[in-house]
Amino acid sequence: MIGIFKTNIATPEERTNILHAIRNNYEVGQCHVDLEDCDKVLRIVNMSVEEDEMIRFVKQQGFNCEILD
Repeated sequence: MIGIFKTNIATPEERTNILHAIRNNYEVGQCHVDLEDCDKVLRIVNMSVEEDEMIRFVKQQGFNCEILD
């Protein structure tokens, strides 16, 4: 499953922190946050959990997160 989410992750440090948190807590393939995109898109390949669980996790880390339509 590929998850594509709109976030408010704004800095390289925030990006590094959330990507490490995701990789340390879930089995995922590649994951990336595009800081240049206006939606700060978080893209996760080979996501092993449902989108709702990943959204809850990202929010627990202090960021906004929703499915990108």
